[in-house]
Amino acid sequence: MDLNRLCVHTITTKPWPIETAIERFSAHGVVGMTVWRDALTGRDISATGQRIRDAGMAVVSLCRGGFFPAETATGRQAAIDDNRRAIDEAAALGAPLLVLVCGAAPGQPLDISRGQIQAGIEAVLPQAQAVGVKLGVEPLHPMYADSRSAINTMAQANDICARIDSPFVGVVVDVYHLWWDPYLQVEIDRCGQMGKLFAFHICDWRTPTEDLLNDRGQMGEGCIHIREIRGWVEDAGFDGYNEVEIFSNRYWALEQEQFLERIVAAYKTHA
Repeated sequence: MDLNRLCVHTITTKPWPIETAIERFSAHGVVGMTVWRDALTGRDISATGQRIRDAGMAVVSLCRGGFFPAETATGRQAAIDDNRRAIDEAAALGAPLLVLVCGAAPGQPLDISRGQIQAGIEAVLPQAQAVGVKLGVEPLHPMYADSRSAINTMAQANDICARIDSPFVGVVVDVYHLWWDPYLQVEIDRCGQMGKLFAFHICDWRTPTEDLLNDRGQMGEGCIHIREIRGWVEDAGFDGYNEVEIFSNRYWALEQEQFLERIVAAYKTHA
């Protein structure tokens, strides 16, 4: 595969400051960058976005907003306030999409958390519309249902987007979280028919997995049929970037230039 749709997340090469990531991604033929908010700390956000574009890359999205559920009204309002800041950051960066890791509160039932997620999205939606930033609901693997997300399947993500019914709210498909779902193809097709397929994230599931958060694999290293799922999202009308998002203690410990070279090679062969 050529590189004309390759996007890499700043979290993938976490040890690099964003300035280094911009330079090295561009040098290796990467054409898109998704920026994590931590990479922007202490920086002029607008100038950083321009720096990415000047290097010949698109700003694909900003990660992450979300984490709406809380057991107290004060906690829920704090999350809404943080998401409003994230929307402003996305607009300043020139990112068309804010990815939402929706959150969960361990002390309450999942259906209550899901209701709070919808209410939180609806609370910040007018601001997102006003500045032209879309909101992408990313369903996470059920192993994260305790605290990271009460949205765990494509069906749940599609349902919440259908209820909100806004062109500014859609779904982020991440193969790491969804590869196991027997209804994945059907729900990807449904998402495409609704016009809500906003982003596509790729990596691989290592076997055995040594850390359920920070042991993702490079494409082709694990058991996910990435090309099959990519075919489904493309058949559903998606023509955006293939975003490499790898959380990995083992790869963060490598020399990052070497790691990036391996990412590009794996993308060409297995994505």
